[in-house]
Amino acid sequence: MKRRTVLAAGAAAALPWPSAPAFAHGVEPLPETGAKFRWWWPHGLVDPAEIAREVDQVADAGFAGLEIQDVHHSVRADLDAAGHGWGTKPWRDAVETALRQARKRGITIDLAVGPSWPAAVPGITPDDPAAAKELAHTVTPFTGSVTVPSEPGQWKAQIARITNGTTLDPASVRTVSPGETVTPGDGNWLLFTYTIRGSGQEPEGGPHTEPDSYVVDHFSKAGTRAVVDAWNELILTKPIRRLLRDAGGDLFEDSLELESDWTIWTPGLDAEFAKRTGTDLLPLLPILLNPKGKYLYSYAGDDTNHARDALNQVLSDLYHENHLIPLRDFAHSLGLKLRAQPYGLATDAIRSATLLDVAESESLGFKNLDDYRVLASARDMAGKKVLSCEAAAYANGAYSTTWNKVLQTMGSVFAGGVNQAVLHGFAYKDAPGAAWPGFAAFSPYNGNGIGYAEAWGPRQPTWRHARDIAGWFARTQEALQKGTARADLAFFRQKGWTATGIGAPWATNDGIPIGWTHGFVDEASLALPAAKLRDGRLGPPRYKALILDGDAFRGKDHTLSVRAGQQILGLARKGLPTVVIGNWADVHPPALQPILTALLALPMVRNVADQTGIPAALEELGVQRDVEYQRSTLMTVRRVDGDTDHYYLANARHAENRTITAIDHDVWLTTSSRSSVPVVVNAWTGVVEGIPFVRDGVRVRVRVSLQPGQSMLLTFSRRRIPTTFRTFTEISTQLDNWELEVEDWQPTGVTKQNVTLTALAPWSSIPSLADVSGIGRYRTTVTVPAATKALLDLGKVVDTCRVRVNGRLAPPIDVLRPVADITLKRGANTIEVEVATTLLNRLRTTSPAVFGIAARQQYGLLGPVTLRSYR
Repeated sequence: MKRRTVLAAGAAAALPWPSAPAFAHGVEPLPETGAKFRWWWPHGLVDPAEIAREVDQVADAGFAGLEIQDVHHSVRADLDAAGHGWGTKPWRDAVETALRQARKRGITIDLAVGPSWPAAVPGITPDDPAAAKELAHTVTPFTGSVTVPSEPGQWKAQIARITNGTTLDPASVRTVSPGETVTPGDGNWLLFTYTIRGSGQEPEGGPHTEPDSYVVDHFSKAGTRAVVDAWNELILTKPIRRLLRDAGGDLFEDSLELESDWTIWTPGLDAEFAKRTGTDLLPLLPILLNPKGKYLYSYAGDDTNHARDALNQVLSDLYHENHLIPLRDFAHSLGLKLRAQPYGLATDAIRSATLLDVAESESLGFKNLDDYRVLASARDMAGKKVLSCEAAAYANGAYSTTWNKVLQTMGSVFAGGVNQAVLHGFAYKDAPGAAWPGFAAFSPYNGNGIGYAEAWGPRQPTWRHARDIAGWFARTQEALQKGTARADLAFFRQKGWTATGIGAPWATNDGIPIGWTHGFVDEASLALPAAKLRDGRLGPPRYKALILDGDAFRGKDHTLSVRAGQQILGLARKGLPTVVIGNWADVHPPALQPILTALLALPMVRNVADQTGIPAALEELGVQRDVEYQRSTLMTVRRVDGDTDHYYLANARHAENRTITAIDHDVWLTTSSRSSVPVVVNAWTGVVEGIPFVRDGVRVRVRVSLQPGQSMLLTFSRRRIPTTFRTFTEISTQLDNWELEVEDWQPTGVTKQNVTLTALAPWSSIPSLADVSGIGRYRTTVTVPAATKALLDLGKVVDTCRVRVNGRLAPPIDVLRPVADITLKRGANTIEVEVATTLLNRLRTTSPAVFGIAARQQYGLLGPVTLRSYR
C-alpha cells in the first residue's frame, strides 16, 4: 500500500457550503428535482376550484409536479363521457386551471398522450388506417387436396406440410390463390388464410370519450398523425398552448400494452420487412403467427427464432421512426418533453431510451434492477439526464401502503439508475358513487378487490408529514441527476428488451455484492456518436470493459448482427478490454465467423468458458472496480461533475423478493481528485457534515452503516466541512411510559381518545384503538441534571413520525432509521412523538366488502425507544 493520509475534515477550516439550516422545517425551498404524482381524474367531472386546491396541496407538500391521467377503474357510475370526457370543454377548462395554478406555484403539469392507455383517440374506427391492426388467420388441416376459400377482406392464403406436431417443413410453404384447388402430395397439410383488420382495442377503463376512442397503430405514420390531429382539435386551445410553455412538463405515453386475440400487425409490414432485411416475409408467416402472445408453429433448427427476432426488430424500427420520433417532435413544438415507457412488446427499449427526452420504467412491472439499468445505460450513452419511474404501485396496496415500504422500494430502484419518481398516485377528491375517503382510481378495483397503489393526499393521515418525504425525494434525485454516471462494465445485449427480468447473472450474484457496477449496451447504443473510446474507456459512463455472451433471450444462442460484430471488433482494436464468454464456433450468421476470429486474436480480448471466468479475465486485463467492500447487499451509483464525485450508497435489493439485512462496514470509493474530502448530504434535512476518512491516492475509505432499504449521499469536493465526533455517555435510558392522544379518522369526522401506556404496543392490540386510523401523539417527560445533546432512537414506527422537544419541532427523521438528534434542557423536558398511519384499519370497518380481507396493520410507536446522551 502507498503511504496513507488520515484526514478528519474538522481539522481544516470550514469553507462555505450550500447547506440547509439544521432546522427550518416546512419553510426551506426544496430542489426542483422533486418527485411527481400521477393525478387521477374521473374524466372532466371535476371542479376547477378543487383542481386549484389540489395543485396547492401538492406544491405545499414540496412535490414537483402532477401528471393528469383520465383513469377511474374504481367507478361503476356513468361519468358522462359525452359531456365531460377526455378532450371535452369541462376537461379542457380543468386542464387550463391546473396549468394556471401550477404556473403560480412553480410546479409542472404533465399530460398523457390520450385517455388512459395505450395511446388512443376518438374519431377513428377500428378499420381506420390510423387504428391498431391485427393479422387474423384460419387453419384448416387436410390431406390429399383442398380448395382455397375466397373470403371478403382476405389478404393471403398458404399451405404448409406438418413434419411433427407443430413443426412445419419450410420448403413446403407455398402461397396459393383464392378459389384454387391444391393437391400438394402425401402427408398432413395445413391451409392458412390471413386477413389484416382493425384489432378494435380500446384504452383501459373506458369509455373515456363519445364517440369511443380506439388504440392507434403505433407502427404507422397514420396512427401518430391521428394523435396529433386529436390534440389540435380537442385540446390545444390558445390559452392551453400558452400555459404549456409556462407550466407544462412532459407529454407522457404509458407502456406498449397492445393486445390482440391474433397477431399484432401493421399494413405494409411485408414490404418493410423485405426492404429492411432483404428477405421475403411470406414464407415465414406460419411461424410468425402469435395470437395472444403465443407462437403456434415452428420450423426445425434455429431459423425460427431468428425470423421472429427479425420481425420484432422491424416492428421496433417502425415504432421508433413512425411513432416515437414524430411524437417527440410534436411535444417539442409545444414546449414539452416526451416521456414514455418504451416496453411491453419485444421492441428495442435501449434504442427507445436514446431517442426519448425521458424514458420511464415502473416499479410494479419491472422484475429486478437490471431492468432499470437497461434504460439507464441507454440514457447515459445518449447524454440524456433523467430516467423516470412509475413508482410505488403495489397489488392490493390501496390505503395500506406505508412510506416505509415506498422508500425501501425506491432506495433500491435508485440504485438501478432511476433518478425521478412519478408516484402512483394522487387522486381527485371525489367521483360519483365513491365511498369515504373519496375517489381512488383503482380502489375498489373494477368493482371489487382492494386495488393497486395509493390515493395520496390530505385524506391520508401520513400527508401531515408529506413534506419530509418530499424533501428526501428532491435531495436524493438532485444528487442522482448531477454530472454524468460512471460504471465499470458494459454487458452487450443482442436485444434491447427490458421489463423481462433477464440481466447479467454474474454481476447480480458475484459482482455487485463486492462493488462492481455495470450497464448494458446494444447495437443501437454502440452506434451513438458518444460511443467512442477516450483514455481506453467507452462512452459517457466510461465503461472499462465490454462483456459479450450468447443471447440471453434465446438460450445463449451465439448470434449477433454483422454490424454489432463490427462495432465490438472496432472497439477492441482500439484497446477496449473485452471478455467473450463461451465457444462461438457456431456463430450465426456465418458472415460473423471472420469477425469473431479477428476479435478473439486481439491482445485485449479474453475468451472464457462461462461467466465464472469473468473475474480472472478482468484481472488479466487490468480492469479494477471503482468501489470495493466486503460482500454485502450494498449497491452504489457514482456520478461525476468535473472533479466533484457524487455517490449514492444504498442497502438495496436486486428484486422485491430478495431479503436484505443491515450493513456496517468499510467502503473504498474512487475519486476524481486526490485532494477532495467526503461529506454526507442528509437527504432528509439538507444538512451537510464532514465524516472521518482515509485517503490512498484517488481512493478513499469511509464507514457505511445502513438499515435495509436505507441510503446515503456522499459528495467528494475540495471544500471542507467540519466533522462531528460524538462521545456517548454510558447510560442509555429506555422510555416506556407514555400518554397517547389519538385522532380517530372516520367518515363522520375526527374524534379523539386518550390512552395511558406503561409499555409500548401496536394500536391493533389495544382494544379501544384496534380499528383506528389517524394521528397519534405520544408524550413523556424526561428529567436530566444538565443540558445535553441526545439521540432519541424510536425503534420501530408505523408509519411516519415527527418529534417535538419542549414544543420545538426536530428536523425530519429517516423513516427507515427513525432517530432524532435532539437537545434537552436542564430539568424536565417534554418529548412528543407524532405518528401518522395509513387508513386501512378504519376502512376494514367502513368498507368491509373491499378491505375486510386485509389483516390489521400494526400502527404506532412500537419502540423500543431509547435516549442516549452525547457530547
